[in-house]
Amino acid sequence: MSVPVRVVTLLVAFAAAHLIGVRGAATGPSRPARPRGQCARAAACQAGLLLALAIVSPVGYWSYRFIWVRNVQDVVLAIAAPALIVLGAPCRPLARGLRLGGRPNRADQRSAVGPGDDAADVRNWPPGWTAGPILVTVAFCVTWWVWHLPAPFAAALSSGTVYAAEVVSYLTAGIVLWLQFVESPPLRPRLAPLRRIALVLAVAASGAVLGLIRVYSAGLVYPAYLGFRHHVLSAVADQQVGGAVLWVIPLVPFSVLAVALVIGWLKDEESEAGAPGIDRMLMRSPAWPSRPGLR
Repeated sequence: MSVPVRVVTLLVAFAAAHLIGVRGAATGPSRPARPRGQCARAAACQAGLLLALAIVSPVGYWSYRFIWVRNVQDVVLAIAAPALIVLGAPCRPLARGLRLGGRPNRADQRSAVGPGDDAADVRNWPPGWTAGPILVTVAFCVTWWVWHLPAPFAAALSSGTVYAAEVVSYLTAGIVLWLQFVESPPLRPRLAPLRRIALVLAVAASGAVLGLIRVYSAGLVYPAYLGFRHHVLSAVADQQVGGAVLWVIPLVPFSVLAVALVIGWLKDEESEAGAPGIDRMLMRSPAWPSRPGLR
């Protein structure tokens, strides 16, 4: 399974443009110091891109020989790396970086934001950008299942072009999926937290079912791996370990996300429940005792 050089080149170019945009934001004229939150976002995006380079050796090399390593790579490309990239909010730095250090025009100067302006940008984003979060979730699940069918799995093993298409589809589907779950300024999910939790559970359940099928498969589903020598595991055991990877590892980020969404929902409910009482307290005028004859 040869490394898709074009995909690696695209990822490196993306990382370089992002770094240029982050540096330009930090050193631009009359720009305030960047807060720690934005530095953390930049680091998260770069970490996601670094994880996406799991297609390069040694992971890419061993994924050619072991099914479970190939499945670990799939989880990284479709779930872990996209999550970090989306959390890194790369849209604005990437847009600046693609100008290759060029001077911002007046429109860009008017839209330059300070540390506290991300929320305003999120509110002003066009309302229809995530009109179909359910369709996005279904598309991700379909992509995940299709690439783990025997024929596409074997095709990506023998064809660099098919392998590149697999990598690109994983990254694209993963990034669009995570945009439905978490804020990535200037983008924001349109669904309420409870509905997002439902989508998270649906994706986790879909992956768990696929993993369980592979774990409990008695026969070999991926005969293309029979040509490689398995000194420790048989090909069927290798496939079952890979199924456990597909079943268990994605549950970790999805569980963390679900807990975070529940906590955010509880905080919103608490603040909304307390707001009317506070308003009544502020609107109620105190009844001060008075003596007869005093005004």
